[in-house]
Amino acid sequence: MDTQRIGDRKPIKIIVADDHRIIRQGVGMLLNAQPDMQVVGEAGNGREVLRQAKELLPDVVIMDVSMPELNGIEATQRLLCAAPEVKVIALSMHSDSQFVLNMLKSGASGYLLKECCHEELVRAIRTVIKKQTYLGPGISDTVLRDFLTGWQTTTSSAFAVLTTREREVLQLMAEGKTTNQIAKSLFVSIKTIESHRKQIMDKLGIHSVAELTKYAIRQGLTAA
Repeated sequence: MDTQRIGDRKPIKIIVADDHRIIRQGVGMLLNAQPDMQVVGEAGNGREVLRQAKELLPDVVIMDVSMPELNGIEATQRLLCAAPEVKVIALSMHSDSQFVLNMLKSGASGYLLKECCHEELVRAIRTVIKKQTYLGPGISDTVLRDFLTGWQTTTSSAFAVLTTREREVLQLMAEGKTTNQIAKSLFVSIKTIESHRKQIMDKLGIHSVAELTKYAIRQGLTAA
């Protein structure tokens, strides 16, 4: 796509991250139709987002919250740690305050529900690129309500109780990965993963994989 299509000004470079190809392609087509936007990459999981962002240097990442291997909350945190100039907009099916506020705490500049119209997504991108925050109508009500009631991460939240690596291991466990598979994925020993698993179970007081999976889903670590 011609990067000079809006005169001398380059278009906004965008990566679309969602584990559903049809959503990635649909959002990509809508955004590429805008004269000031160019979708330069698509990612199906959080790890791929980080790889593509390092290579493609986007201005904006449209980030699903629930993605395999590495969820959108963790991916946003890591992405912005490495490239704080990138703007992240969450595009999610979740309107629960814990998802919204954890994404915002991770550094996202915007949050929209997938039910929004494409004009709203375009508006959000143009807003965050100006270093402003954009929240969808239903989301802004949620954030305001919880702000006024003094929302804080609860002591049972995975983001309060577990370390970054423990949350990563828990997500992979919840997605059905074996200890050996997790060790290979994270480039550590099996013994290390077993130690993390024990720490996770002890901290949460949960000692079955089924209950850990339910907990991970509730916390937004995985959609499995």
